[in-house]
Amino acid sequence: MSEWIPLSVPRIKGNEWTYVKECLDTEWVSSVGSFVDRFENEIRRFTGAGHAVACVNGTAALHIALQLAGVKAGDEVLVPTLTFIAPVNAIAYLGAHPVFMDSDRFYNLDPEKCLRFLNEETGLRTGVSYNKRTGRRIAAIVPVHVFGNAANLEPVVESCRVRGIALIEDATEGLGTFYREGSWAGKHVGTIGAIGCLSFNGNKIITTGGGGMILTDDSETASRARFLTTQAKTDAVHFVHDEIGYNYRLTNLQAALGVGQLELLPEFLKVKKRNFDLYRCLIAGKAGLHLADVPPYASNNHWMYAFQIDEALFGMNRDQVMARLEAKKIQARPVWQLNHLQKPYRDCQAYRIEKAVSLHRDTLNLPCSTSLTEAQVATVAESLRI
Repeated sequence: MSEWIPLSVPRIKGNEWTYVKECLDTEWVSSVGSFVDRFENEIRRFTGAGHAVACVNGTAALHIALQLAGVKAGDEVLVPTLTFIAPVNAIAYLGAHPVFMDSDRFYNLDPEKCLRFLNEETGLRTGVSYNKRTGRRIAAIVPVHVFGNAANLEPVVESCRVRGIALIEDATEGLGTFYREGSWAGKHVGTIGAIGCLSFNGNKIITTGGGGMILTDDSETASRARFLTTQAKTDAVHFVHDEIGYNYRLTNLQAALGVGQLELLPEFLKVKKRNFDLYRCLIAGKAGLHLADVPPYASNNHWMYAFQIDEALFGMNRDQVMARLEAKKIQARPVWQLNHLQKPYRDCQAYRIEKAVSLHRDTLNLPCSTSLTEAQVATVAESLRI
């Protein structure tokens, strides 16, 4: 009987057990402990961010990041329609309205369309951008580094600056991706905008089970993030709270797991790149099947492999291929449903969504775990030969 090949599962193979046992032995298991500080410091050093604040998950990090950026109820935030729904929900948590943007060929926010929207559909009044259609303030833009592909932010950064629009990077899929060309050569995704967010969910390159991180170069922003994520205590002894806070701090147990995982990250990145190249080699020349390219201006983490299927040439559509693989005990998944079509957001503005539609229709994610062997890659590729 053939083995089951999952889409993306964690690999626990280093000091994780030792560090977690230390938490249990010392009974430092909650949101205070040495591993929380250690994990923050090591993520900060790896990414080059000035500060890192650990959160319970990536969605919590996005929620706080948007609040720190000044997003308020009634504002609008530009966000790609092709993304996991977390950043869209985080916008809604604050009572703000998402405005959906299209994708470029790397699955990221299309910077040219975004600029066109800003130039044609918005106005500037006393340093505040507003949507001509709705009259609402445009407070922020949340580009997502989808599948770990570095978003092309150069065209939009200056426009956001002159319009007073905060740039909040959703780098939840991007740990290990660095720009290698342009103004930000050598910089990690999530360190370009005012605030960036990482995720350590179970399907990410490294995991804390759940977990997220806020990245910023501003010490005041970092201090405010710590305050809000620990219930906004102005007096921790007497439990005085002057404003609404959140129980969003990462636990010491989770951080211990993260520290062990982070030690393995260089190896994991090599495995991801090896298997990406192997997939590309094994499907080369197969009509109608294409491994999506990654941006040439960045060193990519290859978190998730995106295969594009041309039904006319391949003879099967995305869902048929997924069913075929499932029958062979290979897990594959389509891209997330486009968010402007999701029930809670159907009444929100969507600006010229075109490329995202075809990417959603034609893309299938194939197994990409850091434990995936070369033999398993070959098995998946062989299963695609019709």
